[in-house]
Amino acid sequence: MARKNLKPEATSFEVLECVHKYCPECGERMWNEYNNLRHVRTLKGVVQLKLKIHRCQNMSCKRYRIAYRPEQEGSWILPHHEFGLDVIALVGALRYQEHRSVPQIHAHLKSQCVCISERSVTHLLARYDELVSLWLKDVSRLKAVAKEQGRLILAIDGMQPEVGHEVLWVIRECLSGEILLAKTLLSSKTEDLAALLLEVSNTLDVPIDGVVSDGQQSIRKAVEVALPGIAHGLCHFHYLKEASKMIYEADRHAKKELKKHVRGIRKIENSIRDDQLEIAAVVSKYCSAVRGSLTSDGRPPLDASGLKLQERLTLIEQSLQKVEKKKDCRHH
Repeated sequence: MARKNLKPEATSFEVLECVHKYCPECGERMWNEYNNLRHVRTLKGVVQLKLKIHRCQNMSCKRYRIAYRPEQEGSWILPHHEFGLDVIALVGALRYQEHRSVPQIHAHLKSQCVCISERSVTHLLARYDELVSLWLKDVSRLKAVAKEQGRLILAIDGMQPEVGHEVLWVIRECLSGEILLAKTLLSSKTEDLAALLLEVSNTLDVPIDGVVSDGQQSIRKAVEVALPGIAHGLCHFHYLKEASKMIYEADRHAKKELKKHVRGIRKIENSIRDDQLEIAAVVSKYCSAVRGSLTSDGRPPLDASGLKLQERLTLIEQSLQKVEKKKDCRHH
């Protein structure tokens, strides 16, 4: 059936970079050859993903010119889909936990401003069932993929559509992008998560080089119990988020202190007499520049608002010094 409505426009944008910059086969650096754009409908709105696609340029490598996509893409959406994993998780929870019908699930999603049709709800239910049953039905194929690679890098994360619902835990292999296991758990205890990791490790029987997660305490302990001695790191997004906290706090404090030195703009504007038109025009422009600098915020941590304010105030100060020098030259 043809689409009756236009696709909703993106309300936010995300750029996904490859965490691994070097080819997993030959070890040479991979270059960003092109970008892909994907629109993902999530419970929080439509997100446009800009994917930085890398390729190995070593002609003797087995992975020569094979596209290497950002690892974080798999935590957003399934291949060839337009609805995020959080929507799939919610659809499954509403169906199997609250026993709602497809029309009821459709109405619930519409109430949360998710643009979706009833037929798409049916498709998402099928995807949910496939994710949950994937481990039991497709072990042989996953074993073949794992054996060919010779090693595994696991990514584990849990999705809870709403408070009080079961959590859908997904374990994905980063190098191949394959989803190895998907199960719903009532709790996120260390023992339960460790059992999931051991199930993957014992079934595939391939060396695990590392685990990537968001750093949740129960996940950290589970990795220590199930995979002792295996490297466990934060994903690229959460690593930057944690690392930027101290920088963000310091920058915010610096901006607060800078603002103290540029107060009283309105008082300066009101001090100009009506007969001083030329002076009033110049003062008004400088005051507008200072006011604009104070109200313009950056996007921390990559675009620090405190440093941005300092740069702008420095430029304004340099401009005022030039005006002062010109004034002194005229008097001499």
